[in-house]
Amino acid sequence: MAANMYRVGDYVYFENSSSNPYLIRRIEELNKTANGNVEAKVVCFYRRRDISNSLIMLADKHAKEVEEESETTIEVDLTDKQKHQLKHRELFLSRQYESLPATHIRGKCSVALLNETESVLSYLEKEDTFFYSLVYDPSLKTLLADKGEIRVGPRYQADVPDMLAEGELDDREQAKLEVKVWDPDSPLTDRQIDQFLVVARAVGTFARALDCSSSVRQPSLHMSAAAASRDITLFHAMDTLHKHNYDLSSAISVLVPLGGPVLCRDEMEEWSASEASLFEEALEKYGKDFNDIRQDFLPWKSLTSIIEYYYMWKTTDRYVQQKRLKAAEAESKLKQVYIPTYNKPNPNQISSNNGKPAAVNGAMGASYQAQAPLIGRACESCYTPQSHQWYSWGPPNMQCRLCASCWIYWKKYGGLKMPTQTDDDKLSSSQPTEESHVRTHMSRQATQGTPVRNTGSPKSAVKTRQAFFLHTTCWTKLARQVCKNTLRLRQAARRPFVPINCAAIKAEYADRHCELAGNPLKIKSTRKPLSCIIGYLG
Repeated sequence: MAANMYRVGDYVYFENSSSNPYLIRRIEELNKTANGNVEAKVVCFYRRRDISNSLIMLADKHAKEVEEESETTIEVDLTDKQKHQLKHRELFLSRQYESLPATHIRGKCSVALLNETESVLSYLEKEDTFFYSLVYDPSLKTLLADKGEIRVGPRYQADVPDMLAEGELDDREQAKLEVKVWDPDSPLTDRQIDQFLVVARAVGTFARALDCSSSVRQPSLHMSAAAASRDITLFHAMDTLHKHNYDLSSAISVLVPLGGPVLCRDEMEEWSASEASLFEEALEKYGKDFNDIRQDFLPWKSLTSIIEYYYMWKTTDRYVQQKRLKAAEAESKLKQVYIPTYNKPNPNQISSNNGKPAAVNGAMGASYQAQAPLIGRACESCYTPQSHQWYSWGPPNMQCRLCASCWIYWKKYGGLKMPTQTDDDKLSSSQPTEESHVRTHMSRQATQGTPVRNTGSPKSAVKTRQAFFLHTTCWTKLARQVCKNTLRLRQAARRPFVPINCAAIKAEYADRHCELAGNPLKIKSTRKPLSCIIGYLG
């Protein structure tokens, strides 16, 4: 029962498609609609597969910089499989909100800000655990470091200098040191100090009555007196008293110079009503993200001014009224909702427990029959030939399938358990997607080569996402020269979904092997090594 209760603040899986991975969201609100359904207002998290390759490269660069700056090694010695699966656990926070039906929730998960002091293996050891360190803006297509980063570690600690001995010379720069602004051991009593502060507030009230702009903003005497009683007036009075060595007569004369009484105004008085409305609107959108508030709503204000205004605004009646209004709205919202476990059969299932194939809808929406070639086909992820349940995956004409455990992994983490990229492909920061894995499998069957994205070629920048070249093996090159009658590679490339008759190729090779036994073929390498290409490009 507790596992099916979902509350505000929970990280959950949402299913928007039977064949795509789950969406990962954080519940912000649970609202009941007019027709009785429950909708969840959620914060969106994005996976690596959801953003462009250029941003993924930027994210990897940021991770390297963080690791280099850290005194402790974040990236421990991981296997290729662990590195591959760790990418499935990385998310990108966004400021985007959306409303989704609560009935599409498929379970809970955990998302945390990347902790530099914790081993990355801890995220792999726990099920349904993800991490994030960057914020993704889907409209601007940008990645930024999360401003909520908790700086933990020895490099963020202050260096406290040793205490100077009595009579020791101080070689520090005096202008950068703190200045004493108040002496608690002054000759004045508390009563005398309070009387001086009353005089300062009275002078402030009189100064506002004489000032035209202040009289417009505080039309009544009560409002002027309240504004004169704020901290800015008291700070000025105490600072004046300290500068005049706590001489009351000298300090009072400074409060009212020849030009008129001194007027001290803080941010609450300096801001206009329209600026205050803009600030409240920005605070509703961004929260306490003062940099974004200044950039998008109040660029003519300094960051210090905005922060000071925020803490003064929290002491006003308007803030109290808004807080009460939000509390009343929260009372009308749902605190939690019960969503039963989703147990309907997935339309991607292609066989039942007894292993008999059935007619189903494919992963891409087309219908086909799970025929004989599919029965003995291994899982595309873990390559196991047996499973109590199979799921169709990839384009229907490829008839690829995943076992039950790999299908659950695909739905939760958005990738396959086993890495399918080669060492050259790992240089590319792009994450293997469903389409790229199917193309890899197709190319491997067609030519028994190793598919690699052409990351070293200048032309690759203008190619589509589906473009790749085949880095063929020696056996494939040998088969091209020996089996010219059977292996017509150009015709096969034009019809990529038609399987190649490997048995005929083997038979022709066996027939010609005896002829070429005394005169072995020499395999010429037509592709230059990558080092030569890099040297040529400079």
